[in-house]
Amino acid sequence: MNLFSPLVEEGRLHPLFKKIVSETAYQPTMSIINQWSDGLLGRKKESNKFIKEFQTTFNSSLWELYLNKAFIELGYEIDYSKESPDFHLIHSSGRKINVEAVTSNNKDNVCAEYYSNTSLHDAIERSNEDFLDQSTIKLIGKIKDKHELFTGAGCKKHPYSSLEHVKGNPFVIAIAPFDNHMSYAQNNMAINRVLYGIDPPSADGSQKNIDHIINTNNQRIDLGIFTNDTYKSVSAVIFSTTGMFGKAVVQTDFKGMVRATRYRQLSVDTFLNTEGKHSLGHTHIKIDSEHDLFRIRFYDGANVCGADMHFYASPKHKESHLDGLHIYYNPYAEVPLNKDLFAASEITQNDYDTQSKRMICNHNDGSLVSRQTFTLV
Repeated sequence: MNLFSPLVEEGRLHPLFKKIVSETAYQPTMSIINQWSDGLLGRKKESNKFIKEFQTTFNSSLWELYLNKAFIELGYEIDYSKESPDFHLIHSSGRKINVEAVTSNNKDNVCAEYYSNTSLHDAIERSNEDFLDQSTIKLIGKIKDKHELFTGAGCKKHPYSSLEHVKGNPFVIAIAPFDNHMSYAQNNMAINRVLYGIDPPSADGSQKNIDHIINTNNQRIDLGIFTNDTYKSVSAVIFSTTGMFGKAVVQTDFKGMVRATRYRQLSVDTFLNTEGKHSLGHTHIKIDSEHDLFRIRFYDGANVCGADMHFYASPKHKESHLDGLHIYYNPYAEVPLNKDLFAASEITQNDYDTQSKRMICNHNDGSLVSRQTFTLV
């Protein structure tokens, strides 16, 4: 079945869906996204419903499609006969995982005006603090909703925890923030707040714990839900700011520019031999007329860490489907998620030390932090 053959009247089509179908530059992504659906649309009684949701709401369905392809690439067998939660994964070892997918969206995401240049400019002009708070509130709200689906809180019928294929197996929530704000870093900072109660680094590089924020209704929103047993039913959270439409774009031969940031970690000896001590701090390197490299380097114990931000012509960019994925483990989970189950080199592993109350990030050198595409339309 073709995800892009309209099953609803034009007036109900999501603006991004219409943009893909109508803009020549974006049309190559249709075959890519259709490939992501392999197996997922085999749920015969659900396939038409899924396609209609994709065409009318877009974001949540696109995230499911991205995850479907990611789990296949990780080598999982997916039992599509299990309709809830969204994915019932079977590892080659026989171990099973249940994954529920959700997105946090801007309330105006179904309006065409939301994707205009004016709206994008207004979003960029918003203060980082305001955006970070709003992103934090949206993310924790969606995770709370899925947690209640599992536990049956709020008198929800047929909670996931009552399903036989769920009992005794890890339950994972996969969440992605869909917002037209350009600061992907803010969303990463927001999920760190939500799960581990860690605020963004201050000017001197230190990080503080944060246990709550106050919303616009003057209500307290508790953060750090993985720093105690409040969410012990959730084994882990999968998170990405790159598993969105841009992921499909970079899998085509599109013409345009890419801004991509990758984490860097080198031993001190390697750094001194390949880059030199003069490269510490911020460096701008003009590689050629279509390629700028903005580099950050700083000492971190036995290593030199930092980031490479490339702004270059699209043919120079290479990115795997798994690039940019994060796993956040819950140390208080009743059913822990074993760390070997999502051990691909592109995936960043995040954990929390309950003794030191510190977040532990295990990035591999070259891990994708963020990516934006600028397509010639």
